Amino acid sequence: MMEIANVSSPEVFVLLGFSAPPSLEAVLFIVVLGFYMVSILGNGIIILVSRMDVHLHTPMYFFLANLSFLDISFTTSIVPQFLANLWGPQKTISYGGCVVQFCISHWPGATECVLLATMSYDRYAAICRPLHYIVIMHPQLCLGLALASWLGGLTTSMVGSTLTTLLPLCGNNRIDHFFCEMPLIMQLACVDISLNEMEMYLASFVFVVFPLGLILVSYGRIARALLKIRSAEGRRKALSTCSSHVAMVSLFYGSIIFMYLQPAKSTSHEQGKFIALFYTLVTPALNPFIYTLRNTEVKSTLRHTVLENCCGSAGKRAQI
Repeated sequence: MMEIANVSSPEVFVLLGFSAPPSLEAVLFIVVLGFYMVSILGNGIIILVSRMDVHLHTPMYFFLANLSFLDISFTTSIVPQFLANLWGPQKTISYGGCVVQFCISHWPGATECVLLATMSYDRYAAICRPLHYIVIMHPQLCLGLALASWLGGLTTSMVGSTLTTLLPLCGNNRIDHFFCEMPLIMQLACVDISLNEMEMYLASFVFVVFPLGLILVSYGRIARALLKIRSAEGRRKALSTCSSHVAMVSLFYGSIIFMYLQPAKSTSHEQGKFIALFYTLVTPALNPFIYTLRNTEVKSTLRHTVLENCCGSAGKRAQI
């Protein structure tokens, strides 16, 4: 009986979070809540606008709507529990809740890597093959690429989550982070985790390194095509079509690379938490602004929708 108890999974996990004094937790709660609301509102608007305006029924906005839904899913899988822990004295999460959290958060994270690579191919087709763009990026291909991204992310999430839940934790339940992350759960195991590490490295190559390679290849060809454009206006228009995507890729991959290339020190681990908070909160909140502030189509659609609703409401009140 003692041996069974020693290898059993804990009923709850303690999320240690940040090493900040309790007095600062209220400030952190307000900041996190603010960014979370901005992220939900901004990405929700992108999804609605891309569906409401027929002029935005293009491959780029189809993928952008998918990306916005991914950002909403990712932040919602982590932030509500984090806010609950900041608000109350208990910094815990149930075993089942922890499993659900690292499974769901891993799914959109892996999917986003593939989707960003898909969007880079879309930009390559738009700039390097403009005359054949409609033929290349037909609706069936776009739907298939998006579906493959979602299914690929789901597959790696289910495989990694299943292998992680099979690990005996020997009663260890303290996670030095603000959310349940698969590598941290693996570190609590009291058995050999070579198989889990092999799966994690393979998944990282397939869903992080390989998509990044495809993005670099796409933009290498785009750069070569831009050098052939002689007019400054033509080059500016071509750059404007991919600058938003480049900014999103830089934010997403920049934070991941910076976090995983840090030395294994306690101070670096604390920095890693803040970087994780950055790509969990700040990046999803910035993505809608990156596209709306640099895109005249989205801004004009938003203005038209707001004016239409305002004028429509005023007209109805006047009739009453």
